[in-house]
Amino acid sequence: MTAKILDGSATAKQIRAKLAEDVAKIKAERGITPRLSVILVGDDPASVTYTRMKKKACEAAGMISDLIYMPADCTQQQVKDTILQLNADPAVHGIMVQHPVPSHLDELDILSTVAVEKDVDGISALSLGKLVLGTADYTSCTPQGIVTLLETYGIPIKGAEAVVVGRSIILGKPAALALLERHATVTICHSRTQNLADVVRRADILVAAIGKPELIKGDWIKEGAVVVDAGYNKVEGREKDVGDVEFEAASGRASWITPVPGGVGPMTIAMLLSHTLKAAEKYG
Repeated sequence: MTAKILDGSATAKQIRAKLAEDVAKIKAERGITPRLSVILVGDDPASVTYTRMKKKACEAAGMISDLIYMPADCTQQQVKDTILQLNADPAVHGIMVQHPVPSHLDELDILSTVAVEKDVDGISALSLGKLVLGTADYTSCTPQGIVTLLETYGIPIKGAEAVVVGRSIILGKPAALALLERHATVTICHSRTQNLADVVRRADILVAAIGKPELIKGDWIKEGAVVVDAGYNKVEGREKDVGDVEFEAASGRASWITPVPGGVGPMTIAMLLSHTLKAAEKYG
């Protein structure tokens, strides 16, 4: 068996093309231009790159995107005051705080300052609570991108046994909740899971989100499983970045698999734009 590719780049391109049409429509009909404000605290190189990519994607879709740079040594209250100003600005529809923030800041407290109707990344305490209840406006962007990609390719989620490796609040936990909401039977694994390989071998749908290069071996994959690799790891001495799964070996057993790069990453940005448009439509 050779796995077919879940092409996040192609799917995201289609989504973004439709978004550009919908943005033009809301501008023409209601005079609203969807606006996303992204706060970047510090100058982490990867975060700088990600925020610029988001700004470029927003502008390509006809949206407005603000990048608000704050120094790495700013205080908790300074960040929260900036968010409160954006909360009060009716022209701003979405607010995102780039993860991670410097270690001296309380990230959850900062994220939870974002008004829930503008929390387009879906990771404040209130947004996550609403996700548990099934009433959230926005699921965290990467998990939403994962389920959208599965649905686009017609992958059955209902009744499937899903295994999520990783339990972060921005990926693992909301991914598990999003799959559960779609009637999968979900197991969450983490660094203290016993016999991880045996648990992974049960998965009809595997979501790898632990951030360790090729931790999940190809021979752990169940024949015919769907593998979604949300990892993105730089490995010294290797030209190409790798995911959390041994891609080549897993491809010989899986039915579908996401590449790294070009799988989950482009879907994350597409979902951020989609949520910003939704916020403008619902609350603008």
